[in-house]
Amino acid sequence: MMTIATAPAARALSVALAGNPNAGKTTLFNALTGARQHVGNWPGKTVEKKTGALVRDALRLDITDLPGAYSLSAYSLEEVVARDFILDERPDVVVAVVDAANLERNLYLVVQLLELETPGVIALNMIDVATRQGLDFDVARLSEALGAAVVPTAARRGEGLEPIVAAIAAAAGAPRSLFRLDYGPVVESEIDALLAALAQSSLVLAYPPRWLAIKLLEDDADVAAKLAAEAGGAELLATATAARARLEAALGEDADTVLADRRYAWIHALVGRAMRAERAETLTLSDRIDRFATHRLLGIPLFLAAMWLVFKITTDLSAPWVDWLDAVLTGPLSRWMLAALGALGLGETWVASLAVDGVLAGVGSVLAFVPVLLALYFALAVLEDSGYMARGAFVMDRLMKRIGLQGRSFLPLMVGFGCSVPAIYATRTLTNQRDRVLTGLLVPFISCGARLPVYVLFAAIFFPARAGLVILGLYVLGIVVALGVGLLLQRTLLPATGEAGLVMELPPYRLPNARSIGFHMWQRTRAFLQHAASLILMTTLVIWLLTAIPLGGAGTFADTPMPESAFGRVSALAAPALRPLGFGSWESGGALITGLVAKEVVVSTLAQIHDVASATDAVGTTTFAGDLVEIVTSFGRAVVETLRAIPGLVGINLATDEAGDDAALSAALRASFEETSGGHAAAAGLAFMVFVLLYTPCMAAVAAERHELGTRWMWLSLFGQLAIAWLIALAVFQLGRLLGGG
Repeated sequence: MMTIATAPAARALSVALAGNPNAGKTTLFNALTGARQHVGNWPGKTVEKKTGALVRDALRLDITDLPGAYSLSAYSLEEVVARDFILDERPDVVVAVVDAANLERNLYLVVQLLELETPGVIALNMIDVATRQGLDFDVARLSEALGAAVVPTAARRGEGLEPIVAAIAAAAGAPRSLFRLDYGPVVESEIDALLAALAQSSLVLAYPPRWLAIKLLEDDADVAAKLAAEAGGAELLATATAARARLEAALGEDADTVLADRRYAWIHALVGRAMRAERAETLTLSDRIDRFATHRLLGIPLFLAAMWLVFKITTDLSAPWVDWLDAVLTGPLSRWMLAALGALGLGETWVASLAVDGVLAGVGSVLAFVPVLLALYFALAVLEDSGYMARGAFVMDRLMKRIGLQGRSFLPLMVGFGCSVPAIYATRTLTNQRDRVLTGLLVPFISCGARLPVYVLFAAIFFPARAGLVILGLYVLGIVVALGVGLLLQRTLLPATGEAGLVMELPPYRLPNARSIGFHMWQRTRAFLQHAASLILMTTLVIWLLTAIPLGGAGTFADTPMPESAFGRVSALAAPALRPLGFGSWESGGALITGLVAKEVVVSTLAQIHDVASATDAVGTTTFAGDLVEIVTSFGRAVVETLRAIPGLVGINLATDEAGDDAALSAALRASFEETSGGHAAAAGLAFMVFVLLYTPCMAAVAAERHELGTRWMWLSLFGQLAIAWLIALAVFQLGRLLGGG
């Protein structure tokens, strides 16, 4: 077990972890750094950046987990980030993490890393898996050929961590060993000629000269751009073009193909010398499972079943804990806060309203997302850690290409049925920025669970005989609109960059690691709290302030009738725009405004507007001990309800306790919609549900869009969805009115 100590005078080394996707790079990063991590984005990019520290004795390792990449040819955003970090930040040591069971393919990236002339260590990871497959390695021969220490590791089991740390320290302090792959006499002569020409360039002061020459032969666009920007660069580019032409004429192939073939030939020969298979290759368990999981006909139904299970876990397992948090906040904590303020003489003042209806309500809005996110990230982590996630992307690729997306995009869209916030964060699994943006813009059109209480209430009021059919239709409408918007964006703002075939790795199936799953759940949930909590709380406080300010001459601050408050007046400003949709009242406008905080708040706002008491209206009569008993017993009920929900995950249950059976509220809403729609209440009610389905997502989702997609796309989503919702709700109401929808 590695011991971690804090040493203020520790020698600091910068370390970069590089490797193919699914090689166990991030698992090794987590094992080395533990909880000492920071997760963010690379400057100016939406690719995730993970940094962490390991302090051991007099040595501190500042470790950066680079995005997974198959090569450093900079074809994807991840490869650009990885290469730029190594070239520009110049880490003291690069640890190349390779999958021992797929050594030959993984070594291609290693060769490119070594050509950058950065001190390196090779982590021969998943050595336990390779051993079970009958593979045996000559580690000393590998190390000698590569000119770098090769350390067998099993990061998932915490094996090989001590030797990795020792190898990093040794590599940082040892004389640099230059790796040189012989590309053959024809290529080498052109490399030598380019080296002579590059001697006059300032780039050789910043980058390895031989690496620059190889990149010029490969016609690397990034290196060519750097060269063109300096004096005399045009002549050097012309020299490189002539060198490529001579090489291609002599060998009859493109220069980059020649170089890649030579690397693979060298790697193949090395693996043949340094690796031995002790038994003949047999059909593995993963291969047998994939006969069904990736089957042309069975693959999609199996993946949809898996995604349905994710959806059920997200909604059913988190629901008891969302209810528990809400009950604790609106019950015991509200009473304690009011009692404390009462003891200070502030119980009947605006301070009490601010504390309970403002701050505590805002905290509750934030905490309500935590159980949902934890349940979601648990399900996703199990799928990722088991290796099934890659299969899902594979089988859905053909279907998603119809709207210009890759198969991986289906997962965030499916997650959107549970909650838009984690679904937007789930776009990080996509491999390029264009797909991230397009998928992130489509996610809010998918009907999240928070909208369901609105559907249930209004469907029960206006369509009691066909409520289930109406709710199902709303879910289908969200999917149809998302597909339509996707096709529109593909042809306008986000054109497809080309239909390259899907090339991806299908990792072997393995049992999920409990520590890895727990760590993944916490990191992702913490990222949400860091980036979205402040916006949700601020929005809640702004809405409270608007309800507290009297503008109509009636009441005082924090004690005014809602129609006479600033909130009522602002809501009334929205009424004319909503009038063509059939629900042009300030009550509807106010509910939709609060729906920007969270869609489930729409129902509670309507109830409050129609004279439902606020949390500050009564302190309650329970004792402190009674409140503690209530918290503990309700916690126990949440545990029991969660356990009861587990067997029902494979079932379908759309029942909800928030059906809004309040007869007074139902009557008030029907009367209000009858008045504003001119007698076409059912058409107006349906239009209201459609508007809630499609209009601007909650502030947490807006914050996630800003964080993941950028400010420009966030504003497009915010106003674009509002416009789409208005137009479609208008069409629904006007059509319903023509059909006599009363």
